[in-house]
Amino acid sequence: MGHLNDMEKASDQTQSLGATHAEFGSRRRSLAAHVKYDNEGIGGIIRSPYVFGAALLASFGGFSFGYDQGVISLILVMPQFHDQFPETAPGTPRYGFHVGFMTGMLELGAFIGCICLPFLADRYSRKWGLTIATVFFCLGAIIQTAAHDYGTLVAGRFIGGIGVGTLAMGAPLYISEVAPPNVRGSLLVLEAIAIVIGAIIAYWITYGTRVMSGDWAFRLPFLLQMIPALAVGCGIHFFRFSPRWLAMRHRNEESLNSVAKLRRLPTTDERVQLEYKGILAEVKFQEAILKHEHGTTSNAVVLEGKQWLDLFKPRYLRRTMISIAIPFFQQFSGINAFVSRPGETDMKIETNAFQVYYAPTFFAALGIDYETTLILSGMVNICQFVAGIPTFLFLDKVGRRKIAIFGGFAMGVPHLIMAGIVSKYSSSWETHKGMGWFGVALIYIYVLMYACSYGPLAWCLPAELWSNSKRAKGVGIATATVWWANFVIGVVVPQMVISLGWGTYLFFGCFCFAASIFSYFFVPEASGKTLEEIGEIFGDNSVASEEEIRQRVEEQIWTVPTTIKQSA
Repeated sequence: MGHLNDMEKASDQTQSLGATHAEFGSRRRSLAAHVKYDNEGIGGIIRSPYVFGAALLASFGGFSFGYDQGVISLILVMPQFHDQFPETAPGTPRYGFHVGFMTGMLELGAFIGCICLPFLADRYSRKWGLTIATVFFCLGAIIQTAAHDYGTLVAGRFIGGIGVGTLAMGAPLYISEVAPPNVRGSLLVLEAIAIVIGAIIAYWITYGTRVMSGDWAFRLPFLLQMIPALAVGCGIHFFRFSPRWLAMRHRNEESLNSVAKLRRLPTTDERVQLEYKGILAEVKFQEAILKHEHGTTSNAVVLEGKQWLDLFKPRYLRRTMISIAIPFFQQFSGINAFVSRPGETDMKIETNAFQVYYAPTFFAALGIDYETTLILSGMVNICQFVAGIPTFLFLDKVGRRKIAIFGGFAMGVPHLIMAGIVSKYSSSWETHKGMGWFGVALIYIYVLMYACSYGPLAWCLPAELWSNSKRAKGVGIATATVWWANFVIGVVVPQMVISLGWGTYLFFGCFCFAASIFSYFFVPEASGKTLEEIGEIFGDNSVASEEEIRQRVEEQIWTVPTTIKQSA
């Protein structure tokens, strides 16, 4: 336990932070100090412009994810694209396989990126992890833009997928660690909103370029996707490192100054001190536990593997369950289940990966022309954006747990009603147009409920549950679940629609209700708590064999005054 005795050395140019041992001892609450900076919602966000700017920029990682999905949806039906890549044209041999393989390679790359990024994020920082992800994303975009054969296009999709997955994961990881507890949920919602905005912009850009003659109709949208990614990879370095990552790397002076800068307060402020001490104590405790469980090893790969396995040990199992279940329920709520993909319907109606299949089905059945159908389908994402705004403003006030419970129920009801009307009227929409429009309304109701609940929760909750040493891996396994579930749905749903018909709606409706039940029993309330406080919810101090270690850390961190040089 020798490393627990390492305390910060005072510099000749340091200043006392003005708090006595007794004051810290009386204010501490185990390893997690309750910190109250400001109000929740828009008021707290306005008073935290620096953090908001950092979170907004990081959320552009999600924008790149949404943009890519929006681009490919309309590109896949462009005649210019089919001329350049005949393997993707309807009617060609193995057409379905070629399109599915091309889209699936992006998901495979994203899955691999989510597994690899935690090591880079822990070792080189959350910021540099985002920059590395940007390199992969832009390299993939360049290859896709310049591709002249199917094999090169697939390679570009795979490499770009690594960047897409890691950007989507790195954004909530960084945001969760720099945001104050009073607005952390709202800032994490920016990820979900950015994904939708990316899909909207990509959809309408591609909607416009599809009328261009020549292959720039699809190459230009591929090329433009690099702009937001480059903004993330380069711009993030104008903001501070995560104070929690700095503490993990024993850069304690920088960690304290980072907290102060992010909160726009002096290092002597009591709230800054409480948050910093909580971070430092948690880091030291996790280091001691890691050494206690795995000893000392110089092999970084072996230690990395052991820490991945730790996620499935009893002490972390509840967190792992939530980190996997919430993204799983997000995907199995049905949002991506009914995507109209090439070869799955003879209506020649395509939508992007955030639009449900039955929307264009009803539009076509009601006699709406193709161009209007594309416009109405594109409005689904705008609907998601509108619904995400209240969640952004009020998530920290309402709370994660309530939204998780209510959201599952609210998404399940439209599915069950849809199952009923589809089973009765699916063969006679032309003579029951009123029920068809009722089905369209149910689509938008479902999308609204999804966008204000599980849409953002899958990006928010996993980033809040984990200790500093495990957070990157916890977020990684959550984001990887999104890609795995997305891939599974893409494979099984077409056959489900054929075999089960209206039963497919019932299937996904049951998963929505299951999400509510799961959330009631397992999801805790994280609103208003520091990341270190959340550990107390999961009983991090309940293991008797660790109590002595914890007490030593508390004594050192909370009762020894800190003297640290304050940066300009």
